[in-house]
Amino acid sequence: MQAAVLGAPGQTSVETCAFPDPQEDEVVVRVEGCGVCASSLPVWEGRPWFDYPLAAGAPGHEAWGVELETAKPVAILSQHAFAEYVAVRPSRLVALPPELVGRPFPGEALGCAVNVFARSGVSAGDTVAVVGTGFLGLLLVQLCVGAGARTLAFSRRESSLELARVFGAETPAQTLEQTCDVAIEAAGAQETLDVAARLCRTRGRLVIAGYHQDGLRAVDLQLWNWRGLDVVNAHERDEVIAVEGIRAALAAVRVGQLDPSPLYTHTFPIEQIDEAFELLRSRPPGFVKALVAIA
Repeated sequence: MQAAVLGAPGQTSVETCAFPDPQEDEVVVRVEGCGVCASSLPVWEGRPWFDYPLAAGAPGHEAWGVELETAKPVAILSQHAFAEYVAVRPSRLVALPPELVGRPFPGEALGCAVNVFARSGVSAGDTVAVVGTGFLGLLLVQLCVGAGARTLAFSRRESSLELARVFGAETPAQTLEQTCDVAIEAAGAQETLDVAARLCRTRGRLVIAGYHQDGLRAVDLQLWNWRGLDVVNAHERDEVIAVEGIRAALAAVRVGQLDPSPLYTHTFPIEQIDEAFELLRSRPPGFVKALVAIA
């Protein structure tokens, strides 16, 4: 089979690898496509703590495809999905309905957004800020608006703010300090963390949804402490909860609560994964999410 191998920072090749040899408790899935996640950008760019080459198919983890034995379409929870085939336990699969056959469904990413939203505690009538409107942030905008919250979106990218407005968010020209019941930081940067904290009212909730992977962050603990903020690190590391999130995201898509389709802005063949990552790094106007077509 063919699989992408990240041999060095920014250098991915497509190589012929052995077909998966499933264990007794595994099945084989033919991968149709996989999303390119912002959390994978540091390993693609290179950091001193990563070792190369990565295992074949890594770091692809937002895949969907078809289980070979049953021919059922599925979303896949796997860390090696930039490959034609993966072997996974059935507990890591979520069956997809007929209406999604042939359509992208990066289940892990969608489930992540739903799980973050569940941890955020957003209720109808709340004023909520989403700071950082990439793929994750725009999904959270949809969920917050759908929950009946007044939703404010903040970004330096006008094309992302335009989408946020389409989804029902307000896009203030300046940050409105100490006005929000909940502020969700969704970009994984020092600047967005600072903005989100300032937006929280006294006894508000600061939800960290962005991926902070580049060392230490400075925290204005005086502000956090004085306002009595509840701080929620909204990342899930439990496989069972991750799969439950995918199922919940699927349900939300089916009833129209979540519509990720406008966010899939670019698609690349597996041979052009590096181009997809470069686009993710540069984020030109109009870019939100890159997908890699594999099957």
